[in-house]
Amino acid sequence: MVSPGALRVVRCGGSALRGARAVFSADSKQVGRGYLLCASGDFVKVYSVSTEETLRLMGGHADLVTGIQLNPHNHMQLYSSSLDGTIKLWDFMDGIPIKTFTVGSKLLALYTLASAEDSVFVVIPKKGERDTFQLVSVKLTKGAGQDLEAKELSVVLDGVGASMKHIAFGREGAYVVSVKDVTLQVYFFKRTLLNRFSLSTMKTKGGDNRFSCVVCHPTEDCIATGHADGKIRLWRNFHHRKEYTYSTLHWHHDIVMDLAFSMEGTRLLSGGVESVLVQWHNESSCQKDFLPRLGSPIESISMSSDGVLCCTLHTDNRITIINSNLRFSRSIQGLIKSRDVKTGLVVDPRTKALVLNGEPGHLQFYSLQSDQQLFSLDIVQRQYIHQAGLKQSDLVKVAFSAQGTWLATVEESEEVTDPELQLKLWFYNEETQSFQLNTRINTPHDNHITDMCFRDMDELGDDSLILVTTGRDCVFKVWVMVEDTDPEAQQSVSWSCDFVGSYHNYQATNCCFSEDGSLLAISFEETVTVWDSLTWDLKCTFCHPPGNIRNICFGRLTCSKYLIGATDYGFLCCWNLLTCALEWSAHLNVVVLQPDPLSEHIAAVSWLSKESSLFVFKPNEPRPIYIQRNLCKEKILLAAFVPRDEPEMISSEKYLWLRKSQLFFLTDTQELMTLSRKSLEERLTPSSKQLAVEESLPVTPFSLLLGKHRHQQAQEDIDLGKPVVHNKQEQASPAVKELLHTPAHVLPSASFLCTIFINSLLISKENKSAEEVADEVEMESEKAEDDSDEEDVTAMEQEDTSHMELLGDVTCKLSKSQEKELRKIRKTDYSWISAF
Repeated sequence: MVSPGALRVVRCGGSALRGARAVFSADSKQVGRGYLLCASGDFVKVYSVSTEETLRLMGGHADLVTGIQLNPHNHMQLYSSSLDGTIKLWDFMDGIPIKTFTVGSKLLALYTLASAEDSVFVVIPKKGERDTFQLVSVKLTKGAGQDLEAKELSVVLDGVGASMKHIAFGREGAYVVSVKDVTLQVYFFKRTLLNRFSLSTMKTKGGDNRFSCVVCHPTEDCIATGHADGKIRLWRNFHHRKEYTYSTLHWHHDIVMDLAFSMEGTRLLSGGVESVLVQWHNESSCQKDFLPRLGSPIESISMSSDGVLCCTLHTDNRITIINSNLRFSRSIQGLIKSRDVKTGLVVDPRTKALVLNGEPGHLQFYSLQSDQQLFSLDIVQRQYIHQAGLKQSDLVKVAFSAQGTWLATVEESEEVTDPELQLKLWFYNEETQSFQLNTRINTPHDNHITDMCFRDMDELGDDSLILVTTGRDCVFKVWVMVEDTDPEAQQSVSWSCDFVGSYHNYQATNCCFSEDGSLLAISFEETVTVWDSLTWDLKCTFCHPPGNIRNICFGRLTCSKYLIGATDYGFLCCWNLLTCALEWSAHLNVVVLQPDPLSEHIAAVSWLSKESSLFVFKPNEPRPIYIQRNLCKEKILLAAFVPRDEPEMISSEKYLWLRKSQLFFLTDTQELMTLSRKSLEERLTPSSKQLAVEESLPVTPFSLLLGKHRHQQAQEDIDLGKPVVHNKQEQASPAVKELLHTPAHVLPSASFLCTIFINSLLISKENKSAEEVADEVEMESEKAEDDSDEEDVTAMEQEDTSHMELLGDVTCKLSKSQEKELRKIRKTDYSWISAF
């Protein structure tokens, strides 16, 4: 049962993986043991290097994670920093937070040094100054508790950049380097010396000297810097302000996004917007290798401690793992951040994956459980050319049939006045487990298609499956399946237009079917029309209050007689289809209107005064059942209800709308979020996952023998008619579970655990089962059998009931109490009955 509590907005997935450089675990070279740790939104993700699987999601920060670093004194532990002002120390092998240090200021980057015993370095905003940042040393307080204050800060450098890539530490931590704009600073710790070097601010011949990133050579005094014009500079002799030198490497045509030295320092890796990883040998422009076609611009580069692997994080939320010989190894694809999600958020009925725009011209199927892309479907099937101003075709509309058998897509060119349109119908092939193109319709409308939806009535078969499209050409069209009479056709059915409808030459903007498929609602600018889906007769129209209709949807289940509409004038309206009248209306600027497919609830998201608010209501009640103001700072553009695998147990009526489905929404910054009432521990590390791991362990001979013995003993008890009673000692105690499942190196002292462990083994006298009470009564009655004729009816009834529940109609041997009751009946004198 979920404990009552307020809903929290949680970044559930799709968060950019480029918040900080990724980190390899120290044992990355061991097969099956390597881990890759990445900052993603509010969480730290742990991936398996060998299987690409997301092993765990470590949550605890209340804001974006900005830096992650292995503990230099314990490589099984990880430090993470966040904008919430805290530094957390994790046991990432088990996903357990060990310590939380509260700094109190926003942390924008994190660095650790082996030479710094009890300190880490962070970048924080400078107090009293805007867009000015400092590199400070934070002393990590030692203490027994888990939550500690870390207020002892020492300023190392002023005027540093806010990005993690703008600061690097030299060999053995002797100095720290910072770059910002065209200035490079080097601070030597032992000498307390600060050297500052500046480049020219003049942009000549396409050159731009602004710094973009910096790294330090692992074994030599050498600094590599990337620049906005694609150049790489290698700095030496920077101990002297006037005698410094630098050499230049140049291949990138645009900004160098990141740099990384190999562990031995003989190779330098660079990446940028070209989606090409460049490997430079011996600081020479002549000796370089390339790994091209990595899919999207390279945001950051990380090396494993043994130099066997490196990984690149990309702007499209992809992780690429690369071998030391510059060969592609594997890729982990998260939610692709598209330029514009024109398709909306659609749920695939088969996989329950979110479906939306992915790569240009592609449809991505994104798994919410694993936070990874399942697969990508090429819809446009044309090569996308990355050139500004070029008009190209892109995917704009998507719709699934109720069973996921059919997929409809619309693609159009970016021309505003005369777009090229294509409507495609895809059929899911069970054998190939993929969608195959069935019908391509060129120019289905004379202008942009504004909406489309399927009518899918299972009880009527395939004949009931129709598709409706609406367009700015002032018509809506009905598409149906027809048998293909061409003997050379590859498929038996295809799609064609069956009906064209219009209303007063207004533009058709939205469409949706009622739950039973009998009615079709289409909005024409300021008017909502309702049509019979069998005869295509116009049944009624609604046009109050004024304003173009932005969204429409039918009510479901007990609210199926209602039609809901939202206008761009800021009204939410509910019409009664039986009376053809306005039931109620509310003044609300609704930008998203999303019905739950499994209940009567409808979610409406409003945007007002730079604030997104959520309203959940039933159409038959004008008062919302749930309101959450200031849902998030970003503007919510899209939302979708995703059915749960199993209904969630919720006691509070206020949150019953979360029982069958979960609401996900996408912001204008393309962050995918959801609402959750569970704690982070419940949501991220369910006990079922631990049990599944335990069940998958190999069975030992001893456990086989013990299990066989227990099974035989239980079977004998059932055969003898004994009620099966489970002792509390046999049940898994929370204290025992905690003791057994917590790693030894993070457990408190044994003296602290002893009391909790002993108390967990004690049996409370107050919690007795009905069988135990019956047994005690029976023993007492046996002692007083000859002295008293009183009977314990309650005990008998409880005992009889337990036998009935256990055995049903099976004839069983009488118990002692029942035999005693029969003896009492025999002694009773019934001779008075003979008088009648």
